[in-house]
Amino acid sequence: MKKKILILKRIGYCLGGIVGLFVLAALVVVINHKIHLSREDSLVKPMGQTVSVGGHKMSIYTEGQGNTTLVFLAGGGTASPILDFKSLYSRLSDRYKIAVPERIGYGYSDVADVPRDLDTVLEEDRQALLLAGLKPPYVLVPHSITGLESVYWAQKYPKEVSSIIGIDVGTVNAYFDPSLPKASDFIPKIKILAFAEHMGVTRFIPSMVKSEAAISAGNLTDHEKDIYKAIYYRRTNTPPMIQELVDLLDNAHKVDALPPPQLPVLFFISNGDGIGLGYTKEQWQGFQISYLSKIANSKYVLMDDYGHYLQDFAPDLLAQKIKEFIPAN
Repeated sequence: MKKKILILKRIGYCLGGIVGLFVLAALVVVINHKIHLSREDSLVKPMGQTVSVGGHKMSIYTEGQGNTTLVFLAGGGTASPILDFKSLYSRLSDRYKIAVPERIGYGYSDVADVPRDLDTVLEEDRQALLLAGLKPPYVLVPHSITGLESVYWAQKYPKEVSSIIGIDVGTVNAYFDPSLPKASDFIPKIKILAFAEHMGVTRFIPSMVKSEAAISAGNLTDHEKDIYKAIYYRRTNTPPMIQELVDLLDNAHKVDALPPPQLPVLFFISNGDGIGLGYTKEQWQGFQISYLSKIANSKYVLMDDYGHYLQDFAPDLLAQKIKEFIPAN
């Protein structure tokens, strides 16, 4: 009996030691994260202006000249929309006004518990642009999931949207295929990852931030890359970003309930690498081409050599085609 008690005690000591090590490791990770966040405070001063929308601060960046305003709308989960699009819009601001509104939970905007249905997100972006002094009509330049918002914008407020330039956008038909996983299927894993990121675990995996397209392929300076990294550790898988994925299918149905807008549309279409939803190249490209077939004044550019973040991988080509598509005035 004494021998069994001794064995149980030893097991208890071992388990206690293991738990203690985990607690110690967690403390080291969290403290390291807090120290770095403090050191990075000077890097995360807003690059543009902030406006108050619905009681929360939204960041909006503007530059450039001309009578045409290009509004860049970032894809889901993009930590810093302003820097992600910089490689592209810096090649366009000599001809057009540039605007990059950062949604709640992104970039320099607040992280807040707010609805992420399409109507709410759209009204926030519309108000932010107006508060920044930018009046419609706009040329919308969405990336990835904001293809839905751009189409919905043109459906609800056709006089506010003169054309759409989609950068590898998700069209409504891309979200309805029953044979493919839904974005919401990834939510449990994303929430676990979000918790780890909030604790600071990803600081010990530098390859994750280095793989961000704006850093690995864009034309950012070293200082801008440092800024992007600082934002990344504050704005990765935030609650609003996750809620966007939860609401994605409902938002797609909302867009699908209205007819496709009839206006000039140009899509840049990648090979599908980096989307992460299990599409083949043929499926991904087919969804966008099929949707464009319903819009009379539309065209597309296939870019088989590049992945999802085309604005970072091929900014020169995109800028050239955009200038051809939208004459400066």
